[in-house]
Amino acid sequence: MDAAGPRSSLRGALCSLLLTLMLFSFACKACKKVIFNIPSKLEADKMVGRVNLKECLRSADLIQLSDPDFRVLDDGSVYTANTIVLSDEKRSFTLWLSDTKKQTRKEITVLLEHQKKVLRKRHTKETVLRRSKRRWAPIPCSMQENSLGPFPLFLQQVQSDAAQNYTVFYSISGRGVDQEPLNLFFIEKDTGNLFCTRPVDREEYDIFDLIAYASTADGYSADLPLPLPIRVEDENDNHPLFTEQIYNFEVPESSKLGTTVGVVCATDRDEPDTMHTRLKYSILEQTPRSPGIFSVHPKTGVITIVSNYLDREVVDKYKLIMKVQDMDGQFFGLMSTSTCLITVKDSNDNAPAFKENTYEVSVEENAFNVEILRIPIEDKDLINTANWRANFTILKGNENGHFKISTDKKTNEGVLCVVKPLNYEENHQVILEIGVGNEAPFSRDSALRTTTMNRALVTVHVRDQDEGPECNPAAQYVRIKENSVVGSNINGYKAYDPETKSSNGLRYKKLHDPEGWITIDEISGSIKTSKILDREAAIPRNNLYNITVLATDKDGRSCTGTLVVNVEDVNDNAPKILQDYLVVCKPKMGYTDISAVDPDEPIHGAPFYFSLANTSPEINKIWTLSKINDTAARLTYRKNADFQEYNIPITVKDRAGQSATKTLRVNLCDCTHPSQCVVTKRSAGASLGKWAILAILLGIALLFSVLLTLVCGVVGAKKKKGFPEDLAQQNLIISNTEAPGDDKVCSGNGFMTQTVNNSSQGLCGTMGSGVKNGGQEIIEMVKGGHQTLESCRGHHHTLDSCRGGHVEMDNSRYTYSEWHNFTQPRLHEKLHLCNQNEDHIPSQDYILTYNYEGRGSPAGSVGCCSEKQEEDGLDFLNNLEAKFTSLAETCTKG
Repeated sequence: MDAAGPRSSLRGALCSLLLTLMLFSFACKACKKVIFNIPSKLEADKMVGRVNLKECLRSADLIQLSDPDFRVLDDGSVYTANTIVLSDEKRSFTLWLSDTKKQTRKEITVLLEHQKKVLRKRHTKETVLRRSKRRWAPIPCSMQENSLGPFPLFLQQVQSDAAQNYTVFYSISGRGVDQEPLNLFFIEKDTGNLFCTRPVDREEYDIFDLIAYASTADGYSADLPLPLPIRVEDENDNHPLFTEQIYNFEVPESSKLGTTVGVVCATDRDEPDTMHTRLKYSILEQTPRSPGIFSVHPKTGVITIVSNYLDREVVDKYKLIMKVQDMDGQFFGLMSTSTCLITVKDSNDNAPAFKENTYEVSVEENAFNVEILRIPIEDKDLINTANWRANFTILKGNENGHFKISTDKKTNEGVLCVVKPLNYEENHQVILEIGVGNEAPFSRDSALRTTTMNRALVTVHVRDQDEGPECNPAAQYVRIKENSVVGSNINGYKAYDPETKSSNGLRYKKLHDPEGWITIDEISGSIKTSKILDREAAIPRNNLYNITVLATDKDGRSCTGTLVVNVEDVNDNAPKILQDYLVVCKPKMGYTDISAVDPDEPIHGAPFYFSLANTSPEINKIWTLSKINDTAARLTYRKNADFQEYNIPITVKDRAGQSATKTLRVNLCDCTHPSQCVVTKRSAGASLGKWAILAILLGIALLFSVLLTLVCGVVGAKKKKGFPEDLAQQNLIISNTEAPGDDKVCSGNGFMTQTVNNSSQGLCGTMGSGVKNGGQEIIEMVKGGHQTLESCRGHHHTLDSCRGGHVEMDNSRYTYSEWHNFTQPRLHEKLHLCNQNEDHIPSQDYILTYNYEGRGSPAGSVGCCSEKQEEDGLDFLNNLEAKFTSLAETCTKG
């Protein structure tokens, strides 16, 4: 008890600690102690023994160990977690089993003792076992499927070498023991005899992998668990089965020998690669029975054709009863059957045939688009397929295209129609040869048997009718020379009666004559010219002139035809020079080209011959002609030719001698482009042109401005020296102030202006900077002595060019005589320059121009010739007001 007291206290403390950690309160009860004998050293993951956990606590769901060097499995097997060395002869640890639901707990003390090398003492009641030494190794084992017993059926005995030293108990686990199927196998604990309790189906379980254990009474396992596979030997207990109960195949009737129809397949659940699953296929029965057409390969199940008697028109479906048998077809093998339905597909192996070889039919002449005959045929191939539908062809007799044959899709008959009128007078009957085939081509074997197309003859009788006149040919041609005399007789249009082949009794009438050139004789149909024919005037298409003629018989029946008049050309037109007026820019252009055309036929046309007509000696000295090609010539001038307009007569003649003379106006001009001379010619057409009128008007306006300024200055001088500011705003804009310059006035005797040639003169021009921008100018005049047009062209003037300081405004006043003497010479000079040569002398104002001041003024230039090149901008001069128009007329008369 004393010794038990401390042990109980320790156990209680451990239980309390464990329960505190698990937050449960358990009542700890001890199970019996377990003792394992082990060697002094055990490696990791070695089995120590097995503890019967169910005897201690069957409902345990939690297992714990007090020693981390060991681990326990759910079945109670104890293994080393680390390498164990027993320094003493004993070592112990505790196993706790807990049921968390019932809150119960039990413990098992495991004691490990050092294994002694001497045999343990045998108990007096223990039976002495005398066994021969055996190996603990897998033993091959098998059992027969579906065995009849007796059960339990002994399979084999399992023994361990440890039985020589200990009393060993045997146990097994695995599928068939503690796994489905449960309790199929068991082993005698003491003897190791293995038994089977009932029959086994190999197709469900072909092998059982059992594990055998050998342990001592105290649970020690000296040997590792032994794998024990038990193989179930197969028995031929399964019939082979086809994959389908009914097979459906199709095969063309034109198939060759050896053609594959289909494949049948069967399976057997018995063990593969044995006689139980070696299958053999065969045909039990064919319907209809004779002749045998199909064969099946005994191993693969491939059905093939072995006969040439496959004909859909005879038999379109076959039924085969297929058999499969295991054991390689031996009589004792298991078998099963299946049905195979084979449909024979149609091939075009039957040619269509006419029911009759000859047909006769009649039709009235002139009838068309009418059905005259239906031709039935026979075809044994499948109805409403391409092998059955017929294609008819007219092989002979339809060279003129009077007939057409088609197929009626419903009845498969040939429908013969007349599509072009027949003429009884030409042919009383027509014999047609009709051939027939199918839409689908014939099969190869059938083509060999059928060498020719099936044919039939159709005789078509044409019935006569009383017909009207016939205009044949529809277009008849006549030739008439151009310029023929009015009233010339020419053969006209001829129609005829198809019955009599004569034109007697027919009447003719002209329906359409575009130019009214002819008249037609009502009885004979001949024509006369009513006008002179002009081929070039009418411009007929391809020189052909069409006239529509109506022919009528006594019964009023009629036909229409076309009389095609071929107008023969006559050389009645001379060549014509295309040009009238030419401009030649000297010296840039050394020549000009001229060309001619002739409306007559080419035979009366080119090549043309150009020459100068009766011209003056002056023209002959200056101008020469040379040939370029058949229709053009080159007119060249000599270098000493003057700038002026020349009238040059030129004669052109065609190959037949027809000629014409034309006077060309050639303007030899000093220019760079002919358009410039055209402007000059138009401007210089009057004695006093637009520019002269414009110069006069501007000069008068400027003169009035100067006079008005002088008058205002004289009036202002009486009141105050200088110009009043309001006068400047009403009349003249003072341009002395121009940004960025300063407002300065130069003395008339104290500064020099800079001219174009940088020379200094006693003259004052303007102050500030100026520019001529876009044809706009600002003009200012001050006193400074005589000044010419050239001296006033200063490009840039600054205040540095003016010396003398500030002066009073009265120093800049002029008398009327001074302004008159200053302006009159310059106006006359300007007018003279503008009228002298307006195209070649640049127009510039005679007063100083200013430099650039920013954006240009919207006002135009006041110069008379500054914008002369802008020809298109002077159209306003043609629409002047009444006062200016009267002034222009006065100037022109002067």
